[in-house]
Amino acid sequence: MALCKRGVQCCVTTIIRCSYPFQGIATVSTYTPILAYSRLSVLSCRHYSLSQGRLGIFQRASEKYEKFLEHRFPRLYILYTTFVKGFRLMVHDVRETKRIRMKMLTQDVSLKELPYREMETIILFRKDMIKAIPLVIISIPPFAIILVFTLMCLFPRQLLIRHLWTPQQQQDFQRLYHEQRCRHRENILKGVAWSIPHIKEWTLRSHLLTLISKVQSGSHPSVKDISAVRGVFSGQPLGLTGMDSVHMRLLCSHLLLNPWLPGFLLRRRLRAKALDLLYLDQALATLGQGQLTDAEIREACYLRGLNPSSLTTSQCREWILQWLQLSTQLTESETSLLLHNMVLLSVNYPSS
Repeated sequence: MALCKRGVQCCVTTIIRCSYPFQGIATVSTYTPILAYSRLSVLSCRHYSLSQGRLGIFQRASEKYEKFLEHRFPRLYILYTTFVKGFRLMVHDVRETKRIRMKMLTQDVSLKELPYREMETIILFRKDMIKAIPLVIISIPPFAIILVFTLMCLFPRQLLIRHLWTPQQQQDFQRLYHEQRCRHRENILKGVAWSIPHIKEWTLRSHLLTLISKVQSGSHPSVKDISAVRGVFSGQPLGLTGMDSVHMRLLCSHLLLNPWLPGFLLRRRLRAKALDLLYLDQALATLGQGQLTDAEIREACYLRGLNPSSLTTSQCREWILQWLQLSTQLTESETSLLLHNMVLLSVNYPSS
């Protein structure tokens, strides 16, 4: 009987303490592991519900603020959402680039051995960081944040990376960049035509003359026509090692690079740009252009000199296929042809 009474008393004590953990109820002093676990459970549940409540309040306040901006200040709302989404994409790119860099270090992988999407991420991130460095330097002095925001509003195309552009700005800036590229295409074709008398081999000279005449007359050349003049772009006078400074400046202007650097820096930048295109094309040929989404196909076309805004997706895929048929045949010594191919293969497309 004594054992039964003691067992009942422990059960009642545990139930009461679990039900009222913070009240001083006079009970028999019995403490069990079940009682300790019950107290911890109550505390953790209250803490969890408190955190969830704060998070819910923050989310509701954020949603109300966004609705207020959307109805009262629609332009400011577009800038706000663009900045928030752009910042998230930028953070994602930073993490992804860090992961790829660690992979290259730990697995001893070079840039040209990366898959297509990872290689494209590295190249575009490097381009964004080159643009962002001046803005970071300007923002170092105290109280310079006001100047930085003013410059960002006045010169978004020059100072902001692509993630921080609004959808309308992306369309406008892409059209503006393409217009800048188109200004130099005629001069590049003339430069290639003027180099024809300096070609020693008569067969290459004849093929290049036929190609330039076809392009200047408004016809779209075939891959076979361009492939026939590969040898011209591996040495004198149109190879990267033998190209004169005037023609290099034209190519840099077409590629939206600074054309007023010293000659050796221009040659180095053109070589780096050509190798990036060659490695991207090799990775894309391995992946297969059919694996890319419509947006990725259009981005690939724009990166290679074609304006996809007025083309259908099927036309973009057809053009990328023609580009890959040529670029996959080239070696590193013939990469100058890739830079010229941005003019030769795109200036009259899709006209026949």
